[in-house]
Amino acid sequence: MKRSVIVFASTVAAGTAVLGVIACGPASTGGLGAAPSAGPAPARTAPPTPAGTVAPTPGSAAPSAPAPTSAARTIALQAWFSRGGRLFETWRTVPATTAVGAASVQAVLAGPNSPEVGAGLRSAVPAGTSLLGLNIAKGVATVDLSSQFAASASAGTVSLRLAQVVYTLTQFGTVRRLVFHVDGRAVTTIAGLSVTGPQTRAAYAGDLPAIVVASPAIGRRLTSPVIVSGTADVFEAVVSIRILNSAGKEIARTFTTASCGTGCRGDYSVAVPYSVSSVQRGTVEVYESSVKNGSPVNVQRIPVTLAP
Repeated sequence: MKRSVIVFASTVAAGTAVLGVIACGPASTGGLGAAPSAGPAPARTAPPTPAGTVAPTPGSAAPSAPAPTSAARTIALQAWFSRGGRLFETWRTVPATTAVGAASVQAVLAGPNSPEVGAGLRSAVPAGTSLLGLNIAKGVATVDLSSQFAASASAGTVSLRLAQVVYTLTQFGTVRRLVFHVDGRAVTTIAGLSVTGPQTRAAYAGDLPAIVVASPAIGRRLTSPVIVSGTADVFEAVVSIRILNSAGKEIARTFTTASCGTGCRGDYSVAVPYSVSSVQRGTVEVYESSVKNGSPVNVQRIPVTLAP
């Protein structure tokens, strides 16, 4: 069987990045657009990003942004993993490249970093999986992965595995759907789960937690105020936030309203001021207040470093 290889032809024209071509398939390519920026501001919540770009959200494809300039040495990309059996969004800073689609998939295949593992992040993608090819045309990305990707697992694990790749690649405005190949061949099932037809974010919405935190990212060094943002599907769209210092003492608390709630997913973003006298470890908690007794539910805990 002829194995696929990645052939990257990187050119920049009118802000368009050209992706790799799957050797075993038609040699058609499509413009992916440059990497999206991380919504959080540099040094506060997320990796440095090109100026003037707009952050993607977990509920929809990201808008296209200008390609990185020669002055931009790094770019920030979404990488999706899991925590507690649900999807979890984080970010990777990589050398500036026009092959942003491949870079984002490679970040997922590399797995969570040490601080993320310590915070409970895991990957449902089997170890040893490699990217063999990536092609995009008319909004459909065809991703070719090695046979390890099809290893047997529970239906829930396989769904998360597929969702990680789907959510990671659809952060780009020109990727709306995915087609999976394994070892250069089109497949209709992966480890018993159907992948017939192009796969979309909507197909894996059930793998999202009630609250997704896009920023701040795990392990980030923050300064006040910190921008806390993401998406949520919570009662009456009310998202609560608090910040804890190294002793676990609450030093800030607020709430905001997502753009949709109680049965639909909306965006939220709020600036939260805090005060500490020295650099220390801390935690940003984003949660929903229980309708029954007001206690925190659907809590997302993000370990960070708090700076004065």
